[in-house]
Amino acid sequence: MKAILVSATLATVAAFAPAPVTQTSFALRSTETTEETEVAVTANEDGAIKMDDISPIAPSVAAINGWVPDEYAPCFGLPGAIAPTGFFDPLGFAQAGISLNEVKRNREAEVMHGRVAMIASVGYLAGEAVSGPFNINGPANDQLQQMPLPAFIFLTVAIATAELKRAQIGWVEPDF
Repeated sequence: MKAILVSATLATVAAFAPAPVTQTSFALRSTETTEETEVAVTANEDGAIKMDDISPIAPSVAAINGWVPDEYAPCFGLPGAIAPTGFFDPLGFAQAGISLNEVKRNREAEVMHGRVAMIASVGYLAGEAVSGPFNINGPANDQLQQMPLPAFIFLTVAIATAELKRAQIGWVEPDF
């Protein structure tokens, strides 16, 4: 029994071991911008080649927490491809031709759904252990049906309002 407990503990600890990193950065957000100039090469009447400055090119996408989008990498090179699966996309959400905005939207949705799932799993377990408001008790699968209709409507409207507000904001970066 002790061997099983020790091996389970070691496996859990190994899952959170840091991966070897070649470059470390302590900045939470890096926004180095470089201004490039687009140069046009033209030839005049006598065949001499001259170079004209046209206009400054807009700076590339700013790095966010050390990640710079790479348009040639799958899913714009988002961090998270780990061994043994590497880049894992069985449903094809990061298919070729997807825009950077769509990748950011999918990532934000994934993080949000993960947070809701974690809170829901804790609530599912705690709901069976503690008697909630309106004297709701019993198995977690039966608790929603025990809720009074006005409270259920209020809960639905509150969740819909929060989701609509979040959807309108999207993944806009906060002002620091």
